[in-house]
Amino acid sequence: MIRWWTAMGLTGLASSFYCIATDNRWFYRHIVMRVSRVFDAETAHVMAVRLAKLGVLPRCNQTDDNILNTKLWGKDFVNPVGLAAGFDKDAVACYQLFDIGFGFIEVGSITPLPQDGNPKPRVFRLLADQGVINRYGFNSCGHADAAGRLKLWKSKRDHYPGKVLGVNLGKNKTSQDTFSDYQKGVLTLGDYVDYIVINVSSPNTPGLRRMQEKEKLMDLLSKLLAVRNELKNKPPLLVKVSPDLSQQEKEDVATVVCSEKAKVDGLIIGNTTLQRPPSLHSIHGSEKGGLSGQPLKELSTQNISEFYQLTKGQVPIIGVGGVSSGQDAYDKILAGASLVQVYTALVYDGPVLIKYIKKDLAQLLRQNGFSSVQEAVGRKHR
Repeated sequence: MIRWWTAMGLTGLASSFYCIATDNRWFYRHIVMRVSRVFDAETAHVMAVRLAKLGVLPRCNQTDDNILNTKLWGKDFVNPVGLAAGFDKDAVACYQLFDIGFGFIEVGSITPLPQDGNPKPRVFRLLADQGVINRYGFNSCGHADAAGRLKLWKSKRDHYPGKVLGVNLGKNKTSQDTFSDYQKGVLTLGDYVDYIVINVSSPNTPGLRRMQEKEKLMDLLSKLLAVRNELKNKPPLLVKVSPDLSQQEKEDVATVVCSEKAKVDGLIIGNTTLQRPPSLHSIHGSEKGGLSGQPLKELSTQNISEFYQLTKGQVPIIGVGGVSSGQDAYDKILAGASLVQVYTALVYDGPVLIKYIKKDLAQLLRQNGFSSVQEAVGRKHR
């Protein structure tokens, strides 16, 4: 009897490892991700990054559909689906994460000096709403540690054709010189990555969102563009904005990023929101911090649409917020996004989700008569 139970246990364990190592979507959503809820949200996050670093997450071995191949900033993307900043904060698993099937990955936010971020607990699953609230506060390893790992990525990048890596920069909480913090990030990390993001929209660093004010943003971006131009490879410079801007603030941001003085290479729309939709049902819905996931989806898509129109399609947009399906990605592309990013949906569906987003997105593009992602960008407005 003991041998029988042992055999059954080993068989069950082997089956579980097979499902995890492959791409059994049902198993991930209903077993693996539910089991992960035994741990608090931050512990599960840390474990996921470590598993990614070890390379034990399911690999996507399929070649991307040609209709998903896209080009932006002179760079070839095998597909337009990326991993948003906030997952791999310290760039410890950046090249392993490409094996999941992402077309691009954004690491960070990374601050000049190491810092712990806000006190725990600081991350909360909103199970009933398929969302997350976090108030991490830029917990970061610092530029020096990250630089070593990003330099290693650069040495391996020839093994990942069509894969693009970006770095998201933040400022230290106690810093009195915002420009200096971002300047250090551009100079220290810029030569190792394919694009740089200036994050002035996190709701968890006091005073940071004020940098989106027109004059402050103009001054900051114009100076950082000059710093970027000192780099050998001159990577594209993007700015990540808040989803909570007023109409006047959106118009001001659009004016800045379209100006000759501070014309950046792209916008990321957007960050997490401080808004709390009345539809929230989760017990953690009143926690302080930025809300992401499904409750943010419509707001994010609407902001993409507005910024596309305000900039007349002149500034490429990466759309992020509530993407959990091919339809979600397609809607953001029609609204004006050239690329999309995923993060919170992975908390509920696991990494196998990326394969299905890409598959469904390719099908939607063909069904609606498009021959490429670029052809569909902003089509809602034409």
